[in-house]
Amino acid sequence: MRLISAVSGVQVPAPAPNSLVARLRSQASRPRLDRRVTQAIRRDRLAGSGDRVAVALSGGSDSVALAWLLHDLAPRATWRLAGLIHVHHGLRGADADADEQFCRDLAARLGLPIDVTHADVAARARARRQSLESAARDARYEAFEQAAGRLDATVVMTGHTADDQAETVLLRLLRGTGLRGVSAIRARRGRYRRPLLDIRRVELREDLALRGESFREDASNTDVTIARNRVRRDLMPVLEAVAPGGVRALGRFARLAADDEAFLRRAARTAGEAAVDGVQLNAGAIAALPVPLGRRVVRRALEDAGGVPTFAHVESMLRLARSDKPSGHLDMSGVRADRLGPVLKLSRPGAGPETTTFAHVLPVPGAVAIPETSVTIRASYQKSATRETMTRSGPGLAVLQATSMVPPLTVRSRRAGDRFQPLGAPGSRKVQDLFVDRKVPRAARDRVPVVVDATGRIVWVAGVALAEACRVTAPEAGVVILELREGHQ
Repeated sequence: MRLISAVSGVQVPAPAPNSLVARLRSQASRPRLDRRVTQAIRRDRLAGSGDRVAVALSGGSDSVALAWLLHDLAPRATWRLAGLIHVHHGLRGADADADEQFCRDLAARLGLPIDVTHADVAARARARRQSLESAARDARYEAFEQAAGRLDATVVMTGHTADDQAETVLLRLLRGTGLRGVSAIRARRGRYRRPLLDIRRVELREDLALRGESFREDASNTDVTIARNRVRRDLMPVLEAVAPGGVRALGRFARLAADDEAFLRRAARTAGEAAVDGVQLNAGAIAALPVPLGRRVVRRALEDAGGVPTFAHVESMLRLARSDKPSGHLDMSGVRADRLGPVLKLSRPGAGPETTTFAHVLPVPGAVAIPETSVTIRASYQKSATRETMTRSGPGLAVLQATSMVPPLTVRSRRAGDRFQPLGAPGSRKVQDLFVDRKVPRAARDRVPVVVDATGRIVWVAGVALAEACRVTAPEAGVVILELREGHQ
């Protein structure tokens, strides 16, 4: 595992305004950014009447500028500021402590509440076999969800900028991604909203300077073993020199790609209904589809069969579907495709005897040992959740709104076609897709406990994701706490 450098962080001081020109620039610049943020919020429907907005605040220039801009806009807006959210990742010692104190001080000056979460990202990375960057991101968004509940926030805004968008597009292009990848950072995804995607970082720092406001600089951003930092240091200056408007052009490209990808995914879903029947694909129907739709239908079918398809796998499947030969087969990372005349049949070699299936009733309160997986799930109930309960976190623990579930609960193995909406996600998705995204080893997926209520609705994929529908919105109405433990305890 590669570690993020823990070099010292610094606070970038606010320059002293020392001229009439600076004061005039300040008066002209801030309203201009105010208007652009307001336009972004309206155009992308990032916040509306009655919304309560929480700001994810790291202490860096982007999030600090966002906090000030939203603070200025809130008195005239239909939405309201609920407060600030800061996550201490436990990675940078005294520097991270200084970041937290800076954010607390800023919250006091803005007159806003701040919710601070301490996360042990290093332990999380070890437990999940993730990189520190991936573990930190997952920990952040879990903390955002819990903090939003405590702040009664309906929306969480983050400070992603046009520079972040351009860097993401370039990184994904260099990895050979398609439209889905270059759609990059979305302005709106679930409760998360990004109103600064059309604004450059330098503009935000100029705004802070004109306000006389400081910010924190995370020195790990200079660690060039991290790909994004190399792109920022080496590639972005070249882009600026060759095409001064290139950063905004890449942002525009990402927005157009997102629109095209959304259309193609809808079309592929419709096409797949006619071309795919469970684990069987109609070769003729696949071959007749336009290539962009065919690729998407095949990729989704392979994912549903338990594979992690690469570009080469998808192209090979298309060639097999178009072949004049009535037979043939492909082996693709745990999924086998056999051409049987007009049919392409997908299977998982060896999956039959190795598949683990189980189903056990989980009393609340109570516990159930799952002999098939050597784990135990415990359930407890609190009539009125305390702050201590709401701040508990970890991959093996979930706090759910009691009124969101219909008892009794059942702990079972995954089933083909399982779908649910993970916490913070914009819509429902397949459990199989979630396993792929979270890098759950293929051999372990049948052993991951899935908790469902009496209606069959998934409320928790244990150790992986909580259902959005079970997010705690009214702690005083009671919560159910689920814990995943090793062994039969």
